[in-house]
Amino acid sequence: MRRGRPIAFSPDEAANAAMQVFWARGYDNASTRDLLEAMHLSRSSLYQAFGNKEQLFLEALRRYRESLLGRLGRRLEAAPSAMAFLASLFRETAQEAGSDRAALGCLIFNSASELGQHDGLPSQHARQSIAAITALFQLAVTRAQAEGEIAPERDAAALASYLTMGMAGLRTLLKSGADAGQAGQAVELLLDGLRR
Repeated sequence: MRRGRPIAFSPDEAANAAMQVFWARGYDNASTRDLLEAMHLSRSSLYQAFGNKEQLFLEALRRYRESLLGRLGRRLEAAPSAMAFLASLFRETAQEAGSDRAALGCLIFNSASELGQHDGLPSQHARQSIAAITALFQLAVTRAQAEGEIAPERDAAALASYLTMGMAGLRTLLKSGADAGQAGQAVELLLDGLRR
C-alpha cells in the first residue's frame, strides 16, 4: 500500500511563524496570504497540516500560552519568594518600554482585546488563556500569603484578577508608547496594592 506524500516542512517552524503573524497583526488583520508567506507554505499544505485560518490561530495561541505559562511557572518555582517573583516580573516588563517587544504587546491580551466580545472558538480560547494567566497569579498570591508577604485574610482570587488586569494595563501602556518611568511608577503602585 502506498504511503501518503510526506510533509516536506517543519510543522513546528510553520506554526511558530504563523504565531508571529497573529502576534503582530491580530487575528482579523492576518490575511491568509500573510500567513502563507511567513510559513513558506502553499495554500493546500496549510490546509492539509493545520486546517483553516481559525484552527491555525488556535494552534498559535495554544503554543504561545503553553510557552508563556511554562516559563512563568518555572520562574515562580525557582523564585526565593512569591513576592520576589511578582515584583521582578512586573518591573522587568516595565523596563521593556520602547522596545520591539513592548510594541508587540502580549498575544493573549491582544487577542482577548480584539476578540473578547465575539462568539466562536478564537474568542473562547482567548478568554481561557486569560483565565490561565489569572490561575498562575493566584498560585503566586497563595504562596505569598503562606510566606507572610500578603495578608492571609485577603481574597486570593480577587488579587489574582487585580494582577491580571494590572499586567493587561501595563502591556497596553507599553504598546501605546509609555516610557519606562511612567510604567515603573504604575508597577510600584500596583505592587503596593498587594501589600496593604
